[in-house]
Amino acid sequence: MSRFWLYMFLGAALSIPAAYSPMPLRADDEHDRRTEKDQRYRDAKHNDEHEWNSREDRAYREWVKENHRKYQDFNRINERDQEQYWNWRHDHPDRDDDREHRH
Repeated sequence: MSRFWLYMFLGAALSIPAAYSPMPLRADDEHDRRTEKDQRYRDAKHNDEHEWNSREDRAYREWVKENHRKYQDFNRINERDQEQYWNWRHDHPDRDDDREHRH
């Protein structure tokens, strides 16, 4: 009978850390990284798709500044403003992108 209690005690001791780990927080962090990294936006007017990455975020912040707007996450601004951004973005390609198009 003493082995039974030993195994019960060990089982309980090993399961306590798992029960108290912040699983929802880890899931949220993973979700945030996944959506930031994999977020894609459809630009219907220009018939293309844009991946949201650090370069796109820099360009968006430049657009916000040039247009004297208060920064908001891109996915929270209205569709009209998103369309205005994509219009601006097509007129302001990254310097690397611009060089690639010239060759």
